[in-house]
Amino acid sequence: MIKYKTAAEIEIMRATCLLVSKAHATIAAILRPGITTLEVNHLVETFIFDNGGVPSFKGYGGFPAATCISMNEAVVHGFPGDHVLKEGDIISLDIGIFKNGFHGDSAYTYGIGAIDDEVKQLLRVTKESLYLGIEKARQGNRIGDIANAIQEHTEKKHGYGVVRELVGHGLGRDLHEDPQVPNYGKKGSGAKLKAGMVLAIEPMINMGVKEVVHLKDGWTVLTKDRKPSAHFEHDVHITQGPPDVLTSFTEIELAEKANPNLSWSYDPLPMLIGEVDNV
Repeated sequence: MIKYKTAAEIEIMRATCLLVSKAHATIAAILRPGITTLEVNHLVETFIFDNGGVPSFKGYGGFPAATCISMNEAVVHGFPGDHVLKEGDIISLDIGIFKNGFHGDSAYTYGIGAIDDEVKQLLRVTKESLYLGIEKARQGNRIGDIANAIQEHTEKKHGYGVVRELVGHGLGRDLHEDPQVPNYGKKGSGAKLKAGMVLAIEPMINMGVKEVVHLKDGWTVLTKDRKPSAHFEHDVHITQGPPDVLTSFTEIELAEKANPNLSWSYDPLPMLIGEVDNV
């Protein structure tokens, strides 16, 4: 069942979603070769508790960490550990915060130091596809319109693999609500979009094949061909007008650009969908 939010609830969610974005920006400022993923997770968890929130992911279905940290060929749900980041790695951080009765959830993929040009393009195209999907997140459209926009840009135009087993979702008092939001599909299919819905739109795009494999830890998902994967996620409120993006990449991108240890993935918004609000 889809749960629609009131205007007051949306503003509570916006504050939580922007806190997730601030957590990302805080980490983006310190990411570097030599730091371990366990240190990154500790910094995220500390930030969340210091700001009055609770990590949405820790303990969820048995997940052991505050942050999903997925590197290189890991698509999603990777564990933090003693792995040391090195030049050329990419690292996807998926952060969720529960505060004042609602969840915020956002993912961003960072390039550590100088990364290969083809990997940089994967990040760019995946990020572009997120905004192209958001442009379709309008009242009267359907879930399939979002999904098709993402698939067309990544799979049809650039030949990347769009993961089928993992999808976006509704968001609110529960971390995962209806409806599911795939990154592939037909225009005009799926649930109709109505004002008051909040969707976590999150393209998970592989450089190679779309197929994935699951590790025995029960969580980590890898690309089948072990080629890199990228993941970006925004929380989007459906309104009677343009999409209302509750999370923000602005501070993240500023921190990313200022950090000499990161490859800046740039903001594609101006050339794609200038009408989208609050990004």
